[in-house]
Amino acid sequence: MEIATTRPGSGTVAPRARLRSDAPKQSLDGQWRFRVSPSLRSAPADWRTVDADDWGTVEVPGHWNLQGYGSPAYSNVQMPFPVDPPFPPDVNPIGDHRLDFTASPDVIGHRRRLLRFDGIESAAEIWLNDTLLGTTRGSRLTHEFDVSDVLVDGVNRLAVRVAQFSDATYLENQDMWWLPGIFRSVTLLARPDGGVDDVFVRADYDPLTGTGALDLAAAVDGGAPARVVIAELGIDSSADEPLRIADVEPWTAEHPRLYDAEVRTATETVALRVGFRRVEVRDARLLVNGAPIMLRGVNRHEHRPRHGRVFDAAVARDELLLMKQHNINAVRTSHYPPHPDVLDLFDELGFWVIDECDLETHGFEHVGWRGNPSTDPVWRDAFLDRMRRTVHRDKNHASVIMWSLGNESHAGANLEAMARWTKATDPTRLVHYEGDRESRYVDVYSRMYASHDEVREIGEEALRPVAFDATPAQAHRLGLPFLQCEFAHAMGTGPGGLQEYWDLFEEYPRHAGGFVWEWLEHGIAVDDPDGGTRILYGGDFGEEVHDGNFVIDGLVDADRNPRPGLLHYAAVIAPVVIDVDADRTAVRIANRYDFLDLGHVRVRWSRTVDGEVTASGTLDLPPCAARTAVSIPLPEEGRTDAAAAVADVLTVEAVTLAPSAWADAGHVLGSGQHVTDGRPEAPPALTAAVTQERVGGAAFDVTTGGLRSLGALAVSGPTVGIWRAPTDNDRDLGNDELELPPYSERWRAAGIDRTMTRLVDLTPAGGALTVRTRTGTPILDSAVDATLRWTALEGDAVRLDVELEPRGTWTTEWARLGLDLVIDGAPIGVDLAGSGPMHSYPDLRSAARFGWWHLDADDLVVDSIRPQESGSRMGVRDARIVTWGGALRVSTLDHPFALTVSPHSRKALDAALHNWELTPEGRTFVSIDLAQSGVGTATCGPGVLPRHRLPARSAAISLILRPEPVPS
Repeated sequence: MEIATTRPGSGTVAPRARLRSDAPKQSLDGQWRFRVSPSLRSAPADWRTVDADDWGTVEVPGHWNLQGYGSPAYSNVQMPFPVDPPFPPDVNPIGDHRLDFTASPDVIGHRRRLLRFDGIESAAEIWLNDTLLGTTRGSRLTHEFDVSDVLVDGVNRLAVRVAQFSDATYLENQDMWWLPGIFRSVTLLARPDGGVDDVFVRADYDPLTGTGALDLAAAVDGGAPARVVIAELGIDSSADEPLRIADVEPWTAEHPRLYDAEVRTATETVALRVGFRRVEVRDARLLVNGAPIMLRGVNRHEHRPRHGRVFDAAVARDELLLMKQHNINAVRTSHYPPHPDVLDLFDELGFWVIDECDLETHGFEHVGWRGNPSTDPVWRDAFLDRMRRTVHRDKNHASVIMWSLGNESHAGANLEAMARWTKATDPTRLVHYEGDRESRYVDVYSRMYASHDEVREIGEEALRPVAFDATPAQAHRLGLPFLQCEFAHAMGTGPGGLQEYWDLFEEYPRHAGGFVWEWLEHGIAVDDPDGGTRILYGGDFGEEVHDGNFVIDGLVDADRNPRPGLLHYAAVIAPVVIDVDADRTAVRIANRYDFLDLGHVRVRWSRTVDGEVTASGTLDLPPCAARTAVSIPLPEEGRTDAAAAVADVLTVEAVTLAPSAWADAGHVLGSGQHVTDGRPEAPPALTAAVTQERVGGAAFDVTTGGLRSLGALAVSGPTVGIWRAPTDNDRDLGNDELELPPYSERWRAAGIDRTMTRLVDLTPAGGALTVRTRTGTPILDSAVDATLRWTALEGDAVRLDVELEPRGTWTTEWARLGLDLVIDGAPIGVDLAGSGPMHSYPDLRSAARFGWWHLDADDLVVDSIRPQESGSRMGVRDARIVTWGGALRVSTLDHPFALTVSPHSRKALDAALHNWELTPEGRTFVSIDLAQSGVGTATCGPGVLPRHRLPARSAAISLILRPEPVPS
């Protein structure tokens, strides 16, 4: 077996479209005999013929290192072995797969037969009946072999030797687990004489006339005649005859109209689903069917926590439905073509798709791109072969509007050759490649993680005349639409700054949207000793080279449960945007669909005063075409001001009128609110004796000035807090501050993660206890002075008036500014009046709506695989925190606060590397924050925007604290 070549695979038939045919086929999936050797040199030479009864077994499709043969490994840019192309390391597991099978009569009865492999990582040598069929390169690409003269009527022996690493690995360094094996299906295909071997459908749509044009090229065995039949359009004609069809409905992601078609010969019928649409660039805008479109996208890897990249049809459909339900309309197939059946789902459900070639040479970045295959002519055929297999397999899918050459492979002549071939083969689609910064051979200007300021500049430059001294390449780039193929990194608590990005995308006509990195977290699930499940990441399998939890970065977790980032992103990209006028006299409805009017939408409203719905109804929505807006008057009962103690909230929602393929009727497409803060009256203070140890129901520790109890509730604090358990984004370096360390390191250097509080004064006077403290940082002279004035109220309640003032010189911004309390007893839940139900931060709050929310214990914080800060709810005016030690009610008398309630201390969160390392602490940790920092997206992209940072500042708040009975 040769595993150090620069050539593509060998022995395959020419790449062709994936066709749904009525010709016989036979799946070879199932249990195969399997044996693994530590290296190619140690792998037995008689592997094809020796008795395999004593071998183990693996499931095909499957990855052998997820089935007990070795372990998975994760690295991102770093290569797991020396960069020495085209050579893999000597220590390189070799998996020998064997299957003895009897070909079905239907298949063996045809003279022509093919053997198809849809995915083998990373390189394979294929033998049938001890005859070499060929080799594969391109792990996520289809390879077909002609076995017409090799397949026998009886028992056949299929032997496949797979190398975990090979020369192909240098082209497949794609930020994911290294998972070798035959991980997609193996199929035996009968090919009828005179059958349809390939079809290329070009279905154009003229938006000016409403006319469709069908240009279908069919490759038929022996040149036999073929016909195309589209019964719905009354078409039954020669397959090679261009057709013009009046009054077709075009395909869009918003209305994915497909026509069932058949290509027929005397011996075979191939079924197709045809969507008529036109993709083009004009005046620096991305147009489909003559209209500009906005890509509300995600990058999608294929992954399941116990099966890796093995396809499951139900899981794939469910995840695409989940995307649709959260307003996502575009997918970049990062960084390889997905399982072929996923393309059918894209067509059916409606997605704009950037179909990406199975190519990434990112590992060469660590050596300054020396030896990068993109520039080396000896790799040219391998590059072109990968592109040909990508385009030919998926060329008949209406959802594919761009071909992407690959990802993060720098630049070079081989990429240019791929682009030239693609444009010549399929001029109906655009070519994408982010690495072509000058946009010399692509049709869109694509970037990753351009800052907000740069996105603004890119939008504005297209509005200015081209400079007289601009080069042709510069002038060409200025005429292209702009998209961010990755613009926010959904890792941990985040990503922040989504709304600010999207406001820019909407502001400038040149911008065509962007794609969040990425859709899901790639955790690997294993059984824990107690019978549960643990999710592991890089380094957990003993890898010497790994990138830790960088693989845990998704809008959904590994089981596709939404993270808060998905909910906020859905609100940012909502197709219907609702703004309520400040005086509540009218509501503005903006239609951000690119094609649909709002005839499928109902607008409903409700008014809630102090948690009670006092009025509700629907609004008459006038016609509202795509990309327009209307204003609707609100009824009188929605306008009048109410005397609210907590809040008077008007909520307006746009919901679907009828069920769709992806959502029930009543699905919320967008919402808006107007919140009038309540005017709570401060309860009168009790006339009670005040001492250093007691204020009404509050007992104090005279050595610290903090609470010991409030009524029967054991509670300590409050202390001043300005630190948070670092998030993934806090631990990383934002591309806007490359000269500075990450926030977590700056905080550590400034000492805010280990502040110490000194009691300055404890003075009972004037019916109140005034506590003054100074919370300072070790080594430095920076501090926060706190003045806390405690007043007794009825029923063991107290009023707390707080003033906070920074002192000294601060070397960095703070994470937050708040008061921390600890209640004895683990949390049971929280009832709050504030923004929710998901967590929110200053730059991650678009989905949060003011309401009266109930949160169970499991909803308080996010169960991140690597523990970190989470769970803040902003805009809180009233909250009831229920623990096994009792309940604490916290209400504000002036401005709202951010509330975080956690079963774990910040020190414990910071110290743990995995969620399963956290142990029950039996306490409830409460933070009442007067101000907070944003979270940013520094794991990739900018950190916290200046407007969302928290420099040292003063603050004040007045609160009511009430103890409540212990739950039964």
